Amino acid sequence: MGLMERFDFLVIGGGIAGLTFALHAAAHGRVAVLSKKELTISSTAWAQGGVAAVTSLDDKFELHVQDTLTAGAGLCKREIVELVVREAPERIRELIERGVAFDRESDGTHYHLHREGGHSRRRIFHTADATGFEIQRALNTAAALNPNIVLMEGYHAIDLLTSRKFSVDEDTPNRCVGAYVLCPDGTIKTIIADKTLVATGGAGKVYLYTSNPDVATGDGIAMCFRAGAPVANMEFYQFHPTCLYHPKAKSFLITEAMRGEGAKLRRLNGETFMERYHELAELAPRDIVARAIDNEMKRHGEEYVLLDITHRDPEFVRSHFPTIYQRCLEYGYDITREAIPVVPAAHYCCGGVAVDEHARTPIRNLYAAGECANTGLHGANRLASNSLLEGLVFGYRAAHHAISHLYRQPLDFDIPPWDVGTAVPSDEAVIITQNWDEIRRCMWNFVGIVRSTRRLERALRRSEMIEREIHEYYWHYHVTPDLLELRNLSLVAHLIIQSALQRKESRGLHYMLDYPEVSNAGMQDTVISSL
Repeated sequence: MGLMERFDFLVIGGGIAGLTFALHAAAHGRVAVLSKKELTISSTAWAQGGVAAVTSLDDKFELHVQDTLTAGAGLCKREIVELVVREAPERIRELIERGVAFDRESDGTHYHLHREGGHSRRRIFHTADATGFEIQRALNTAAALNPNIVLMEGYHAIDLLTSRKFSVDEDTPNRCVGAYVLCPDGTIKTIIADKTLVATGGAGKVYLYTSNPDVATGDGIAMCFRAGAPVANMEFYQFHPTCLYHPKAKSFLITEAMRGEGAKLRRLNGETFMERYHELAELAPRDIVARAIDNEMKRHGEEYVLLDITHRDPEFVRSHFPTIYQRCLEYGYDITREAIPVVPAAHYCCGGVAVDEHARTPIRNLYAAGECANTGLHGANRLASNSLLEGLVFGYRAAHHAISHLYRQPLDFDIPPWDVGTAVPSDEAVIITQNWDEIRRCMWNFVGIVRSTRRLERALRRSEMIEREIHEYYWHYHVTPDLLELRNLSLVAHLIIQSALQRKESRGLHYMLDYPEVSNAGMQDTVISSL
């Protein structure tokens, strides 16, 4: 492939939202799907829990809507919630048609549905405790077999190409025409596309402890923001209550479904505590469970708490949670016999690029879907198993809007090839590792589960200093995957801090020591724009 290539559709990100979009769009044109690593390494592939959808006779759309609104603490957009909930069953059927093997009951006819925290009914379609991996497998297979889809693994999008950046006519509405892309061999390719979808997932690596894979560095949010798209509600970062606490267990999540099946949280002395924090105890919304664990650890000076499912039948545990059972065995824990150590970890970004019901950003021809987008579904706190669902629904909706507005518009301005200018190869990679570590520790210590104005202001000062240093480094040296991720990570950290400082209340995932109450003034989105 040459240094410039044209497609009808460009998809940046190869998870559930990106591949859903690609598979629909491929019937109407050529699609390029960029993935920084192998397509098996994505937040989708790491998702354990499942996909929520109303399909059983004892469930209703309104119950799923209400559960979502309750978790969202007053900031969900009801019309978006209703849209997603009502479209969920059809999207589930589509996954099944693509070959996703959700678990069934022993009769082989009905699907086995989990219940997770915040849900009033069992409605979670799952494949044991590795649902995301199964979905990713099926979508990868379908995409690989489609002749109109070009899967480009190992390609890093650097920045979006927009008319405002290159056109001399400032009055022309800003539109996206593709992206500059770093290829595996180190060259920079220009990809031109009529429609671009950003579906890069989350930004969990902005925190020291996270359940996310290493690729979750906020790339899509940062690229869209630099291009002029506003971001919303970045202060709402969800911490999953239970990640395995072990020096070698990097980012290993213990699914919430285990608590849904009766697992108890205990202090190191065996005492349960969740009943003191919420009437639903272990099934309380994630933000409440995470804060409770954080509080218990700090009160008693303990580094972790225990998750205990030993009272359930061992065969039940092994069959329902085979991945977790096997992985914990590798680290020396038999979850059928002993409680396992867990800590909260950064899990899901409820904010992101502001989009409408078709996943459109304010920049023409630019869409965003999945975790990198803010649709209004999650509000101030995401309900469990609504994330894969959101990626499905908005990947589909973005594709159908893009297809119906596919103009194949010729460029009326020049896109110059990537210019390295005076940049040289770096011999100071230690700067990248130092800043990477400093950002993540700063965010964990000052912008974590519990915040204060003083901590946030301290984080902001450090963030501004690091951003300046990274900006200077970026323009002096050749781009590398590590540098691109650090640049994006730094910007996303800054956006989270700015957003958190603007919200002077405690709501959902955002808890402020000096503003512990919910405020009526907080019933609106926190929006930040670079323009």
